[in-house]
Amino acid sequence: MILASPHDSGVTGPSTRVADMSGAPPAAHGRYLSDAVANATLASFQSSDPSTARATSSMKFCSVCGHAVSSRIPPGDNRERFVCDNCGTIHYQNPRNVVGTVPVWEDKVLLCRRAIEPRYGYWTLPAGFMELGETTSQAAARETLEEAGARVEIQSLFSLLNVPHVHQVHLFYLARLLDIDIAAGEESLEVRLFAEHEIPWQDIAFPTVGQTLRYFLADRANGHFGLHTGDIFRSLRDG
Repeated sequence: MILASPHDSGVTGPSTRVADMSGAPPAAHGRYLSDAVANATLASFQSSDPSTARATSSMKFCSVCGHAVSSRIPPGDNRERFVCDNCGTIHYQNPRNVVGTVPVWEDKVLLCRRAIEPRYGYWTLPAGFMELGETTSQAAARETLEEAGARVEIQSLFSLLNVPHVHQVHLFYLARLLDIDIAAGEESLEVRLFAEHEIPWQDIAFPTVGQTLRYFLADRANGHFGLHTGDIFRSLRDG
């Protein structure tokens, strides 16, 4: 299940729809950023100096030898890493992939109501962390089965949204439900199929989910599904 911050902001980027955090459907918020405004937004949140990037999570001891680590820039690198003071192991930290689906049955989309924090009780697309040894499409199908008891036919990759402040990349595939024998898994309170007018926009768990749903509804209305990308740079608490 997605573990992103519940305070993620909207998606911005060239030719990208502005994500309104009220969760209103695309018909009510059909605004787009111009390339100039989008590029200025990107620049305001991105550092041009990689040396300012710091190790992202706390680490005290080396997982190889058990001795203390310290945060510093290793020779030949330009970012702070946790480095073991005893064996010299450099511990690299990389973003995690969160993978899910937009499961569709006729004109309805499947959503799950979360049974875990963050965002307990809010609605989400089925998604979660990719495991070792599986592909992104396999991860998407597995998470959909685990969280919604739903068997799907994975189709094309639909949205790819970077969430750098929580060190994650969210990927959603279009998926066709093979049947409607669905049931809430351990991490879901309930699962349900929603028509467009029924989607609980005010209770969507994460901006990546709301944005992906907006992309889906807009593409369906246009009769063509493409690949959508975007970036979430800050939390709502930042204003």
